[in-house]
This record gives sequence, C-alpha cells and structure tokens, in this order.
Amino acid sequence: MSKKQNTNQADKSLGGIESALTRSEQFIEDNQKLLVNVLIGILAVILLIVAANRYYLKPKNVEASASIYMAERYFERDSFNLALYGYGTYPGFLDIIDDYSITKAGKLAKYYSGICFKELGDFESAEDYLSKFKTKDLLVGATALSALGDVYTELQDYNKATKAYMSAVDKFENNFTSPIILKKAGIVYEEAGELENALSTYQRISKDYPNSVEGKEIKKYIGRVEAKIASL
Repeated sequence: MSKKQNTNQADKSLGGIESALTRSEQFIEDNQKLLVNVLIGILAVILLIVAANRYYLKPKNVEASASIYMAERYFERDSFNLALYGYGTYPGFLDIIDDYSITKAGKLAKYYSGICFKELGDFESAEDYLSKFKTKDLLVGATALSALGDVYTELQDYNKATKAYMSAVDKFENNFTSPIILKKAGIVYEEAGELENALSTYQRISKDYPNSVEGKEIKKYIGRVEAKIASL
C-alpha cells in the first residue's frame, strides 16, 4: 500500500472522528436543558437516599434494636409465646416485623418467629417465616435453613427437607454446622428410601469432616445403609 493511500485512509479516519465529535457536540447543545435536568434528578435521588439512611433508617435501626431486646431474652428462656407476641409494654417478634420491617432487627425477627413457631408445633407458620428470611451470616443462615429442613421433615415433605438441608451446607458451609446438617439430610434420605443419596451424604461427612462428632460416629450409619442396599 502506497504512502498516499495510507495518508488518505488516515485523513478519512480523522474526518470520521471529527464528524462524530461534531454530532455529539450538536446533540449536547440541542439537549442541554434535558441533560441538566437529568443530572439534577440523579443528584436529587442520591441526596434523598443519603438523607433517608442518615435521618430515617439509622434511627429506626437503633429503635428496633432496643425494642427487640426483651423478645430475644424470652426466646433465650424458651418462652416462645412471649417471644412471639410480647408481654405488657414489651413487643414480641411479630410486632417488630410489623413496626420495623426494613431494619436489621425486623428482618432478624422473621428468623426468630420461624423458630418460635417450629418449637410451638405450628409448622405451616414456621415455614412461612423461615422461607422469607434472608441473610449472609454464615451460622445464622445455616441454622435458618436447617430449621426449615426440620419443618419440612415434620410435615413429611422429605424432598423439600433434603433440599433445605443441602442448601444450608452448600450456601453456608462451615466445620460446625455442616456435619450436623448433613447427618440430618442422610437420615431423611434413609426415611424416604433414597439409600444411594443417604450413603453419599454420610460418606461426605466421613471425607470432609472426619474430626467432627458426626464424623467420628458416621461409620455405623454408612454400614447400616450399605447393608440395606446389599439386601435389595
């Protein structure tokens, strides 16, 4: 390719860039008022979010944390009715959910409510609250999904129970709760007649958590399932 052709192509490229810049400048000039209004709108939204967080959400979180205190104390004492419904001037978890739903305490109250209903034998209500609870906390998340699995087990919905248990392990894996929850899942698989799944679950405990309490006793569970499979 000749030097003249290279020069022509370069000129065309520069011309294209200049043309694009001209069109952009013209667009900005033609729509200057609209663009300014959009920018003002974005800034207003940002300021509103900052103000809402500082002057509304933070005070609400402080208020909610103070309000949930007695309900948590009732919960620790296994006074589940008092924890749920409150006593006198002290609100229960259900009140906290109603009054402070967007706060951290309001969200945590869903977890507590689910556990309370489970302990009181109201498994449908327990399922409702536990299934709505979301968290990134490792231990609380694992415990909540494990409790949901317990609820489904009580309702004899073994498929949902094992899904909840395995989800607890997969999403919130840790050396403390995972072997306990895997053992629960294995037992439910056995109860449902899913022996291969039960065996692989018990073997996972043996492989991944050999030093846990469950890991040290899991051989007898593995042997039991292997015997059941061999007898088929």
